[in-house]
Amino acid sequence: MSRHKPNNPQSKPPAITDSISELDRELVLLALRRCELLKTYQQQAQGDFPSLRDACLQAEANVAKQAVDNADEAAVKDIAGTSPFAASIIRYIAGATYAEAIRPTRIAFLGPVQSYSYLAACKVFGPASGMVGVSSIPAVFEEVARDQARYGVVPIENSTDGRIVDTLNMFIRTPVQICGEIPLPIHHNLLARCDRSDIKRVYSKPQALSQCRGWLAEHLPGALWVEVASTTAAAEIAAQEEGAAAVASVEAGIEHGLDVIARSIEDNPNNVTRFVIIGKERPAPTGHDKTSIMFQVPHKPGALADVMVLFKNNGLNLTWIESFPVPGIANEYFFFVELEGHRDQTNVGDAIEKLRGEAIRLELLGSYPRT
Repeated sequence: MSRHKPNNPQSKPPAITDSISELDRELVLLALRRCELLKTYQQQAQGDFPSLRDACLQAEANVAKQAVDNADEAAVKDIAGTSPFAASIIRYIAGATYAEAIRPTRIAFLGPVQSYSYLAACKVFGPASGMVGVSSIPAVFEEVARDQARYGVVPIENSTDGRIVDTLNMFIRTPVQICGEIPLPIHHNLLARCDRSDIKRVYSKPQALSQCRGWLAEHLPGALWVEVASTTAAAEIAAQEEGAAAVASVEAGIEHGLDVIARSIEDNPNNVTRFVIIGKERPAPTGHDKTSIMFQVPHKPGALADVMVLFKNNGLNLTWIESFPVPGIANEYFFFVELEGHRDQTNVGDAIEKLRGEAIRLELLGSYPRT
């Protein structure tokens, strides 16, 4: 039986609920006013209008600048970035009004709603109306490649488990660009509708269970671990099945009416998953950029070492390098490299052109702002 008690409507002070309703009305009116201003600006810009991603980032930057200009106002200063809540609110408003006033922008993510991919997407775009959850990482790439979505958000690396193989493999097969990155701290939580002592099964995706292996072994040694497609699917099961719990985000727990039995149960307290935004755009240089390249070199002694010298001679700092097998060919590998700098910089462009002459295959996956 659920431990949740029904709310008593009579317990809500009418004066407070009336004030909340009035604030809600004012917020809607202000949002509609923002829509009208966006429409006017679009008409005056004659088509030269920023993308949804840029509009959301610009809205946050504008509020931050206002805070600097009005540093004596504590409430405004808070919005500058000291409050994650305030930052998320401005992204939400920017995303929702953009979708209403300009055009709905489809953003594909590994679903369902309240998955970590969804939370990463919201971190940049806000929960805009065009969010589309799909069932797999390849499906995110296909949505973008077929122009069914303007952007996709996929995980590429986790600080505990390393590379996300499905994502790297899709870059081999799909002509899309990386146009941004999103580091998201991952805090797993034990969610259920029963006490910890009554939990018999723990549901989650394999990576989440792996990242909480130590905690689960110590605190729930007799519980059965059950792998499912996503953490949100795990929360849905835990909401319906007696004696079941989920390892998932707090947001997934709220969505499905679950209690937080234990917070932040990941074994690595600095657990971060880096997501990338994929699309067909080519971001301009910002002075603080990163470039991603994927290449295959001949299978002969010294081939990879010769390539590394190209980066060194051009003064380029590599921030990540991964190897993974070429599908269907034994002992052949692709190399995924990230380096500091933008493709339009002379030293980056020179290294890429020289690498093109050495490689069997080279894909320039994109240059984008570093976070």
